[in-house]
Amino acid sequence: MSTTLDAGSPPGASLPSGIPDLGKKARPGETAIVWSLRVSALLSVAITVAIVVALSRPVVDFFREIPFGDFFATEGRFAVLPLISATFVVTVIALLVAVPLGLGAAMYLSEYASRRARKVLKPTVELLAGVPSVVYGFFAVFFVTPTLLQDILNLNVNFTNALAAGLVLGVMIVPTVASLSEDAFTAVPQALRQGSFAMGANRMQTTLRVVLPAALSGVAAAVVLGMSRAVGETMIVALAAGGQKNLSADPREGMQTMTGFIAQTARGENPVGSTEYNTLFAVGLTLFVITLVINFVSIALVRRFRQEY
Repeated sequence: MSTTLDAGSPPGASLPSGIPDLGKKARPGETAIVWSLRVSALLSVAITVAIVVALSRPVVDFFREIPFGDFFATEGRFAVLPLISATFVVTVIALLVAVPLGLGAAMYLSEYASRRARKVLKPTVELLAGVPSVVYGFFAVFFVTPTLLQDILNLNVNFTNALAAGLVLGVMIVPTVASLSEDAFTAVPQALRQGSFAMGANRMQTTLRVVLPAALSGVAAAVVLGMSRAVGETMIVALAAGGQKNLSADPREGMQTMTGFIAQTARGENPVGSTEYNTLFAVGLTLFVITLVINFVSIALVRRFRQEY
């Protein structure tokens, strides 16, 4: 039986069996679901706008007293460039740790591990995401710096340094990169792997030359999401990186990140409405803009490398 309708069929003509009538009135439950989804989407947008509005007024008051040149400067009480530089240094170190480990774990879980091994190893890797960040911070201060960096590797590092903070921060975001990348690898159609094996490629060649390029959009999203997590982390960098502004690219030195500055300044010692208090909002808005740019880059990368099957 043909499943196509004649172009001249009347509006009330019945559709063949198995084809839904899109013009039929939706059931009350479907309407409620649609509206709940709309409210959820609008609520997320409204929260983002509310954050910007909440940050804007203290920022305006701050820049009435402090010029832009003093804020976006390399030195000074209100200089933000040393904070941005330290955040960048710590984030790069974290990505150098998390990306290889996360991708390696994802490749093993997706392409090499047996079903039994996957059931054990994947929850174990994701368990790292449940460890409180303050525990990671103390781990960096009391083990990574004195034991790993100074005693084992014999590096001349300060008690607080960007290297220890970046290494531990990288370990913390490994589950994010590994879990999302493993999902992207698993989503690659099995036919691509079978075609590669049929052409004579071994498992490693198939993983690196077929599966990884096919899952590149998901991997890029995982890396950028891990980067966003690293940029916004507070307790690890506040404890391990240091509390003094330092415009330096040497990770062995102590330096203060943007989130570390916010944590230190928000202890209640600065009166509400003072210039020092409003500095929190200026740095927070700057961090918000940086995170927003990272998200835009993530969306552009996903769209650029997306492949549909």
